Amino acid sequence: MSIRSNKILNSVGIALLKGISHLPFRVIYALSDGLYVLIRYVFRYRQQVVRKNLRRSFPEKSEAEIRQIEKAFYHHLCDLMLEAIKGWSMDLKDYEKRITFRGLDKIGEHFDQGESVIVLAMHHNNWEWCSVVQHLAKHQLLMVYDPVRGNRQFEDFLISIREKFGGKAIPVNKAARTALQFHQNKTPYALWLAADQRPGEVNQLWTIFMNQEACFLPGPGKISVKTNQPVFFHHSRKLKRGHYEVEFSPLIERPAELSEQEILQAYVQKMEEDIRHQPAHYLWSHKRWKQHRPAGFKLFVPHSPSQTVTTQP
Repeated sequence: MSIRSNKILNSVGIALLKGISHLPFRVIYALSDGLYVLIRYVFRYRQQVVRKNLRRSFPEKSEAEIRQIEKAFYHHLCDLMLEAIKGWSMDLKDYEKRITFRGLDKIGEHFDQGESVIVLAMHHNNWEWCSVVQHLAKHQLLMVYDPVRGNRQFEDFLISIREKFGGKAIPVNKAARTALQFHQNKTPYALWLAADQRPGEVNQLWTIFMNQEACFLPGPGKISVKTNQPVFFHHSRKLKRGHYEVEFSPLIERPAELSEQEILQAYVQKMEEDIRHQPAHYLWSHKRWKQHRPAGFKLFVPHSPSQTVTTQP
């Protein structure tokens, strides 16, 4: 297919998504229910990946319990996809009815002191709608994202949704440079990133995440230690279908006093607490634990900051 044909096809697809976004929520969730049947039972989208991730993350649960979480996950995933599309036409009042924020006052105190902050989030519940927080936050929000490969038009569509309230979407490869520019201009910012993603390349930062060895991006630890900017954790709870509560809680006040591994472990511990509270709402379809730790790479053991061990993958 030619480049021109791809662009036309993408343009038609995005126009369709924009049309869907104008549908009322009751229709949006009816579409989600239909999509659930297609994704889970017809296409069986990454079913083996989901089950493998769940079984290894919750070895204490029975097979029946795993299947219940799996079912709820696919329902939530379909809701999430349709909610993200719906965000294109939602105005501020729509968001205010469906998502509430807590803990912004603590972050705002750092702005009043001229300090930037780092906010560590994860792929749990609805992270797409959270960009609306910019209208309440004092800091300039820098939302770090992983670019959509091979489809710039769809990426631009997503960015238009994320930036509609004034936040800035920053590609992950430009995050450090952009943060430095804001720092040099003495503009307090909140560097906001979902740091639970699997790195593109294996590095030395390994720990236990949901009962499995996992490699993590080194960026959040490096940036926080180097800048000593306070680190907050982004909690997200699903109250009911289409309604969320988000809380920002202090995670590390003085990161320069800790190691990158200790910062990572504090982050992982908070993630696990939230995942275990609402296990079906994490992104289990992602191949998070695909990588294997190479021989000689140290494993940072949970809750033992001074202890590392070396084992074969």
